[in-house]
Amino acid sequence: MKVLSWILVLLGVAGLISVRVFEDRIFYDPFLNYFYEADKQAAYPDFEWGRLIISHLFRFILNLLFSSIVIHFIFKNKNWTLQGAALICIVFAITFPIYLYCISTKFEIGFLFSFYMRRFVIQPLILLLIVPLFYYRKQMLVRNIED
Repeated sequence: MKVLSWILVLLGVAGLISVRVFEDRIFYDPFLNYFYEADKQAAYPDFEWGRLIISHLFRFILNLLFSSIVIHFIFKNKNWTLQGAALICIVFAITFPIYLYCISTKFEIGFLFSFYMRRFVIQPLILLLIVPLFYYRKQMLVRNIED
């Protein structure tokens, strides 16, 4: 069973990588090239608000699904999986409106700030915090049982 769990973790990670690798084909995001160029003088791209929001929500759902798979099969704890998913949703609920505000002001709040808000919206960065957090939590539970 342990081997199957690690295979599923690897499939979750592969899913997250696939979202990133195929982002230009799967999602509508005219800001991909804008931020890829990292040129503050680049022309601000034209875009459709509805398509952009739907695309980001779809990407978030895919990242949430694959992140939940990773969390679940590393820790094998349904409650922790739900807590991890809730944390991911909270971070998205905070950063997505901020990023949309940055877009609406044409990144006047700051190019670098907008760039990093975008990272939190489109990448599962919170997963890199949740896994060590839950690992530490697991170690503390084991230590408390032994004491």
